[in-house]
Order: sequence, then structure tokens, then C-alpha cells
Amino acid sequence: MMTTQQVTNSIKQQGMLPLYFNADEKISIDVLKAIYKAEIKAVEYTNRGESAFNNFKAMIKLRNAEMPGLLIGIGTIKNLVQAKEYIQAGADFLVSPGFVHEIAEYSVTNDIFYSPGCMTPSDIIAAENAGIKFIKLFPGNILGIEFMTTIKDVFPNLLFMPTGGVDTTKENIEAWFKAGVCAVGMGSKLISKVLMEQKDYQTIEVVTSSVLSLIQSIKNKE
Repeated sequence: MMTTQQVTNSIKQQGMLPLYFNADEKISIDVLKAIYKAEIKAVEYTNRGESAFNNFKAMIKLRNAEMPGLLIGIGTIKNLVQAKEYIQAGADFLVSPGFVHEIAEYSVTNDIFYSPGCMTPSDIIAAENAGIKFIKLFPGNILGIEFMTTIKDVFPNLLFMPTGGVDTTKENIEAWFKAGVCAVGMGSKLISKVLMEQKDYQTIEVVTSSVLSLIQSIKNKE
């Protein structure tokens, strides 16, 4: 089991966290293969449909057999039962759309990385007081870059990652990093429904690889 610090380091180093869900097990696995080829080392699969749990177990099985060094976390976790179920199934980390105190308590006690979605200073304070260090700003497109700039100094000991609406453009990603984030969560703008429907894994790989390179060049400038 990866420690909170190990997962934190991996996401920070990567500078991004790709996330996706597909109801089809084979598509879920083929997307995973494509982004792994693009040198992704940490990915979030979202718990958004009835097939999510079985798909996730199949992805963990493949990772254990063929993808050394890849961390697979689970997102859209809303309660402790789900959190424990996925950890037992092999999840390396947990992500929520909101702050769930029971999950925070369980994660901190067991040294499991947990990033809760926060939208207000109150959410962030609740997470920080529960021992959480890595905040997912969600939804990023609603909160905006100025929100991040404004709150950064109030929470000097926390790491932030916007998710939702982060674009693959240099301007958008650079602006988020300048505002003080340590990584960006990237879902449909990176792994779109259209590309998954078309099974265009080559494009997913190429786009992921280019965004990774872009983020590294932005980070190197800092």
C-alpha cells in the first residue's frame, strides 16, 4: 500500500491527474494502456456507474501484471463503505467530489492518500482540521483561477489541484500553476467521451503525452 506521501509525490511530480470512467471494461482497460504508454504514473478512475467496481478490479489486475510503477486511485467516493471496498480491491488513493469527514478520518489513521473536493474556505478548513493536506478544488471552472490566487496565502501548508474544466492549452494550465496549484486534474478535456466512443487510443496517448510535456516545461520555468 502506498503511503500518503508517496502518492502526493507522484501526483506533484506528474503535475496532473488524468481521470475517466467508461461503462465498458475493455474500453476502460484500453484507455489505461494508452495513458500508461504516454508515461502516466498516477491515474484516477471514477466510481460513476454500476460497472465501475468490476472494471476497477480488472484494471488493478492488469496493472499488477503489466504496469509497474502505476498508481490507480478511485474517484467519486462519497462514503466510508465505498472507500473501504475500493481500498480492499487495490486502490492506491481516494478522491471525493466533496469533503467526507469519515473518509478523512479513516485515511489519516491508515496513511491513505485522500483528496476531497472543496468549493469554499469552510470546506478547506474542515479538511485541513481533519489532517488532510491535498485539496481538490472542485469544480475548477466555476471557482476559477482568481479563487486559487486569493486563498493560497490563507492555506500555506496545503497543496491544491483544480479539477473540472481545466483546459489542455498552455495558457490555461500555466495560469493555474502561476496561481499556486501543484497539479491539475484532467477529465473530459483530456480523455473525451468522443475519443472513447471512437476507440481512438492513439490520440488519447498523443494528447496525454503532449500535456505531460507541457506541464513539465511550465513547472521547470517556476
